[in-house]
Amino acid sequence: MILGINAYHGDSSAALFSDGRCIAAVEQERFSRLKHHAGFPDLAIQECLEMVVAGPEAIEHIAIGRDPSAHFHNKVLFGLKRVSSMKEMLGARLANAAKVLDNKDSVATALGVNAKDLQAKNHRVEHHRAHLASALFCSPFEDAVCLSVDGMGDFASTMWGRGAGSKIDVDGQVLYPHSLGIFYTALTQFVGLPSYGDEYKLMGLSAYGEPRFLTQMRDVVRLGEGLNVELNLDYFVHDKEGVEMTWEQGTPEIAPLWSKKMEEVFGAARAYRGDVTERDKDLAASVQARLEEIVLEMLRRLYKRTGTPRLVMAGGVALNCVVNGMIRSETPFEEVWIQPAANDAGISIGAGLWVQHQILGQERSWVMDHALLGPEFSDTDYEMALEGLDVPYLSLDDEKLVDEAAKRIADGKIVGWFQGKMEFGPRALGNRSIVCDPRRHDMKDILNSRIKYREPFRPFAPSILQEKTGEWFTQDYPSPFMLMAYEVRPEKKDEIPAVTHEDGTGRLQTVDSSTNPRYHGLISAFERLTGVPVVLNTSFNENEPICCTPAEAIDCFQRTQMDTLVLGNFIVDKRISR
Repeated sequence: MILGINAYHGDSSAALFSDGRCIAAVEQERFSRLKHHAGFPDLAIQECLEMVVAGPEAIEHIAIGRDPSAHFHNKVLFGLKRVSSMKEMLGARLANAAKVLDNKDSVATALGVNAKDLQAKNHRVEHHRAHLASALFCSPFEDAVCLSVDGMGDFASTMWGRGAGSKIDVDGQVLYPHSLGIFYTALTQFVGLPSYGDEYKLMGLSAYGEPRFLTQMRDVVRLGEGLNVELNLDYFVHDKEGVEMTWEQGTPEIAPLWSKKMEEVFGAARAYRGDVTERDKDLAASVQARLEEIVLEMLRRLYKRTGTPRLVMAGGVALNCVVNGMIRSETPFEEVWIQPAANDAGISIGAGLWVQHQILGQERSWVMDHALLGPEFSDTDYEMALEGLDVPYLSLDDEKLVDEAAKRIADGKIVGWFQGKMEFGPRALGNRSIVCDPRRHDMKDILNSRIKYREPFRPFAPSILQEKTGEWFTQDYPSPFMLMAYEVRPEKKDEIPAVTHEDGTGRLQTVDSSTNPRYHGLISAFERLTGVPVVLNTSFNENEPICCTPAEAIDCFQRTQMDTLVLGNFIVDKRISR
C-alpha cells in the first residue's frame, strides 16, 4: 500500500494505492472547509485510511510530491545573488523545505502513532515528475508525450518528456523565475482577481473581450528556443524582490507578482471588486490569447520532436479548458488525456504513481476513467441526517427518483444532487452538483442571485450524454472531466443559452453510462421530457469547498434558495409536506 500526499502547498491532498490501483483520494479542503487548504493534509490522510478500513501498519511507502534537493545548485545561485533583499523570504522557504524533509513525522502524528512505529519507506518525488506521473500512469494510453505546466514547484515551472509503459523519460524543463503560470497568475491579480485559484475567472472573463493588447503581451512573455518560456522580468517582482506566500494550515495567499511597469503599459490595475471595464475584458482576452499561442506552439514543437500522436497533461495551466479544447484542431495530436486533478491536488496521485511504477517497477493496472475516489454515504446516513433536522422528505426507487428530479429541473427548479462517492479534483462531476435547466436564458442570473453569489461573467458548465455530444458540439471527443471547451453547434446555441458562453463555447462534461449510471439516468430522463440531452452542472457549494457530507449538503440547501435536494434515493422539496 502506497500513500501519496501533496503537502505544505496549496490544494493539499492524499491518495492511497493498493495492488496498483488508487482506492481513495481526497483533498484537505473538503474536511477543513477552507478553500485550497495548504499545509499538511492530516484530515485527508485519516479519511483515506478510514474509507478502506486500514491502519497505519498497512502503509508500506509514503510518497510526497516535493523534493527540496531538486535543482539545488540553481537554488543556491539564485539565493546568493538575492540574500540581502530576500533574507526573510528565503528563510521561510527553507523552513517550508525542512517540513518536507520531516514529513514522515507529520504522517505519524496524523495517524496517532509514533514515527518509529511507522515502518513505511519515505520517498520525495520532484513536483513536476509527480505531475507527469499523474498524467501518464493512469491515462488510457500505453505511450504518450507528457507535459506539465504550472506556476512553480521545486524551482521549475514546466517539464516535458516521453512515457511508455511504466517509465517516463524527462527531456527538458523551464526553471525559475520563468513561468507561463506566473504570467497568467500575475495578470489575473492585475485585473482585480487576487485570490488563490482565481485564474479560471480570468479565463471566463476573456470571452467578453477582444485581444487588443496581444502585441504587448508578446513582450511580457515569449517562447524562446525549443520549449523555453521566457518572461520579460521587467513586468514582474518575484525575481528581484521575491513574493510573500502563505502556505500554512489554511487558505493560501500570494502577494502581487506584477511590477509598476505593468501599470505603465496597461494602465492602473483594477481594484478588487471594482467595476469591470472594457479594458479589463480586453486584457483578459489578450492574456488568454497569448497563453493559447504559446501552449499550442509548444505542443507543435513537441509533436515534431516525437511524432507521437498521443498527449497527456497536468499542472495548473492544464486546467485551462479553452486552450485544451483547441489541441486536437490546432496541433497534430490526435488523442489527449488530462489529469482531472491537474492542479496541485493531483500531486498526491502522481507521487504515489511515480513510486509505484518508476521506482518499484510495477506494471500499470489502473486507468482513471472517473474521479469518484472520495467518501460515500449509505441510505442510513442520509436518513439520519434528514431525521435529525426534521426535514420533510420522500424515499423513491431509482427509476422514480431520476424521473421526479428531471421533472423539477424541467420546471425550472434548482436541484442539489448528492450521490455516491465524492469527486477528486476541482470539478463537480455529477455526484456533488447543483443541476438545473440549460434552456432558460435567465438561469445564470437566477443561480448567481440565489445560490452562488459570484461574478456574472463566470460561465456554468453543460453535462451532456456522451453519445449525443457530436449532435450539440462541433467536436465529439470525450471530455469526462470538464477540462475542454468546445463550440456549441450554431443551430443549438439558442436551445441551451444558460451553458453557452459569450464566445459560443461550452466547458462540457460528457457523461458515460458505464462510469456514472445514475447521473446519466438523470440527464436521460430530462431528455425524455424536453428533447435536450444536457443539464446545467455547477458545484454543490456556496463560496466554500464542495460539499462532502450529507449534513453539509443539507446546510447549503437550507441557507440558499435551492428548491430541491436529492440525497441518494431521498428527495426533499422546500414546499412539500411529508
